[in-house]
Amino acid sequence: MRKFLSLLLSLAMVLSLSVTTLAAENDLVIAPAPAAEEDIVILHTNDVHCGYLAYSKVAALAKDADLLVDAGDHIQGDVIGTLSKGEYIVAIMNYLKYDMAVPGNHEFDYGMDQFLNIANKLAKYPYVSANFTGKDGTPYFDAYKMFEVDGKKVAIVGLCTPETFTKSTPTYFQDGNGNYIYGFCEGNNGKDLYDAAQKAIDAAKAAGADYVIGLGHLGIDEQSEPWTSKSVIANTTGFDAFIDGHSHSTFSEVVKDKAGNDVVFEQTGTKLANVGKLTIKADGTILHENVSLENVEADADAEAFVAGITAKFDSLQKKVVAKTNVLLTIKDADGKRAVRNQETNLGDLCADAYRTLLGADIAFVNGGGVRDDIAIGDITYGDIIKVHPFGNEACLVEVTGQQIKDALELGASAYPGESGGFLQVSGLSYTINAGIPSSVVKNDKSEFVKVDGAYRVEDIEIGGVALDVNKTYTLASHNYMLKDGGDGYAMFGEKNVKIIKDCVLIDNQVLINYIVDELNGVVGEQYAAPQGRISVNPFKDVKAGQWYYDYVLDLYYDGVINGMTTNTYAPAGTLTWAQALKLLLVANGDLENVTGAGWDATTIAKAAELGLVAADLDGAKAISRLEFCQVAAKLNKIAASTSASVFTDCTDGYVMALNEAGVIDGMGNNTFAPDQTLTRAQIAKIIFCLDNLAA
Repeated sequence: MRKFLSLLLSLAMVLSLSVTTLAAENDLVIAPAPAAEEDIVILHTNDVHCGYLAYSKVAALAKDADLLVDAGDHIQGDVIGTLSKGEYIVAIMNYLKYDMAVPGNHEFDYGMDQFLNIANKLAKYPYVSANFTGKDGTPYFDAYKMFEVDGKKVAIVGLCTPETFTKSTPTYFQDGNGNYIYGFCEGNNGKDLYDAAQKAIDAAKAAGADYVIGLGHLGIDEQSEPWTSKSVIANTTGFDAFIDGHSHSTFSEVVKDKAGNDVVFEQTGTKLANVGKLTIKADGTILHENVSLENVEADADAEAFVAGITAKFDSLQKKVVAKTNVLLTIKDADGKRAVRNQETNLGDLCADAYRTLLGADIAFVNGGGVRDDIAIGDITYGDIIKVHPFGNEACLVEVTGQQIKDALELGASAYPGESGGFLQVSGLSYTINAGIPSSVVKNDKSEFVKVDGAYRVEDIEIGGVALDVNKTYTLASHNYMLKDGGDGYAMFGEKNVKIIKDCVLIDNQVLINYIVDELNGVVGEQYAAPQGRISVNPFKDVKAGQWYYDYVLDLYYDGVINGMTTNTYAPAGTLTWAQALKLLLVANGDLENVTGAGWDATTIAKAAELGLVAADLDGAKAISRLEFCQVAAKLNKIAASTSASVFTDCTDGYVMALNEAGVIDGMGNNTFAPDQTLTRAQIAKIIFCLDNLAA
């Protein structure tokens, strides 16, 4: 619809032939064909999340495209969206003359009334969805839109993720009694969604479509099953191409549909790092690519329009409200997003803000609600809104220990994968036993139902005291989670909690007030690193309450041990000389954590160099409790004790020295069992105690 704008003849055709109407599913939007061109070019964006400055570059590319479409999540994610409830982004999309968009889950974040106001009144482009149903169960929007380009009919089918229920705010889709009055064809383990897509494909083909393109906000993340774009394609027949969004992935590939036909499949990432481009050749071949915007020259007129939008809110977002002496981040040390599957220092800060300002026992902040870093230096209002762009409201409720345990279990259910519902915490600590598979059961709306098996969250403590599932605690968070059951937290919601403080502050104001009022306007070294509230236990055979639990996890986090398999430690297993010496030397800093062929010979050689063993020691022999104590004492320069032995079966001076230092105990009944083979649990305790002794 754009290539003809540069041609005088085509401009005349626009004035006489262009038709735009949104009322019925089979309406045809006629785009006059550019002279002497046969390719059909579809430019597409997804998950822009208010990365609006690059829209001027999109405008430059769009001049040579026939259609410009968006796969959802454009109006939310940054200051521009928060301050205008999405309207500034819609204004920009109108300016670029988008032809169509599908609603992403975050299009609903400002409430159903605001989304419908945008979709029905403000947007000059249609929103299309085959599976977003209204109050009477019928599709609220057209299932597809047909465009005629170069004499060919191109139908674009819109599809929304059923995860919208929990990845926006559940109450937005309910009536006042908590009954769902909107839907996304979420039932029957994906079949309802597949059927809605197939119905739209068939209708488009019956209407004469030469090509059927899917435009879905579905994603490819495993936790989005059974509603991923790949599952929709695999369970339908008739898509020639599928433009995807939601998972912030970047790919351009070809996959198979239910009938084994090739389907071009694309997604462009997020924040307009790329723009997707589908080119339908005259022979029906579809070319596909992601085009980086990095070196694209912006369209000057579009750039000026965007600058005008920026000016409307720029002064407010640049206002300095505080400062930080440390980087506050949602990432790990390697720069990878971490807030959705592990503790971060910014997650700790946000959770502390809720707990402190609302006077709660504990606080939860969902990882998906902590969106951006705060750099060292001045903190502006815009920086805070980038962290909390949703405008959720702080609440304080009473809940039981069981609800807390279930919530932590749900939050950890996707680990090590990411989940927007992963919980950053304050006033509480817990461990995720990754060796135990998640047994969380969810309904067809991805809401928590129950835990049908062993819990993988363990060692839960509140204020340093073990969680009591029957006790009542005060919990601070926001309305999205506590009142509305967002991110699937159905153990909460207004019917399941006692509300003490109801929607008292906007989320970004909670964070600002905490920094300004409680930290005197400066975030200091206390938040330089995560506080150690969330631990991960990779071993299914090491559980909270076992005497060796803390020792094994300490060595794991220090990088001393890895386990016998990917999820077992084998605490009762015995050790060879080589294995025991390796653990001892690595923990003491005398040996790199060697792996691969020859590690045992390297270990023995290093121990011999330190004077602990003979160079010709057979490293494959089992090591006894006495033998390990002797070499451990020598390595740590602990002299043999001359005191009388407290053990009836061992008089060794090194054993007594370690006993007097609190490093070792006996086996009971005043025995030490010196000749017994050392176990992996025992060595963990000894090394842990030696480390603490040295400290």
